[in-house]
Amino acid sequence: MQTDELTARIGEAILAGAADAILATDREGTVNFWNPGAERLFGFSRKEAIGASLDLIIPERLRKRHWDGWLHVMQSGETRYGAGDVLAVPATTKDGRQISVEFTIILLQDADQQIVGMAAVLRDVTKRFEETRRLRRQLAERAR
Repeated sequence: MQTDELTARIGEAILAGAADAILATDREGTVNFWNPGAERLFGFSRKEAIGASLDLIIPERLRKRHWDGWLHVMQSGETRYGAGDVLAVPATTKDGRQISVEFTIILLQDADQQIVGMAAVLRDVTKRFEETRRLRRQLAERAR
């Protein structure tokens, strides 16, 4: 198998996988890619998500902060969450549950190096987040 063919197959397999949620948006935050992992994690089908705003998964109380950060990245072209730093935030599922997700983002650029959107790889870390919170509470109670 040639390297280019292998690379293409790996890319297709990753994007089609259900282990991690992978989504992409345009500059305005409208979803234009939603993989099976995103369906599994958030509960929205691809058909429901494509064309919708990212508000679909952003808790209402955090939307202003999200869009302020989004605008900053779109204007500056810089984000620390694409170079290995992971962002951890609450997200909302179709059934209204709040989950904790960690993710990295990739800025999508056109041929002129202008940002045309973002892609994100997300993972559900709710169990770990809740366990950490429980342990912190226990430590705080013991310290009293």
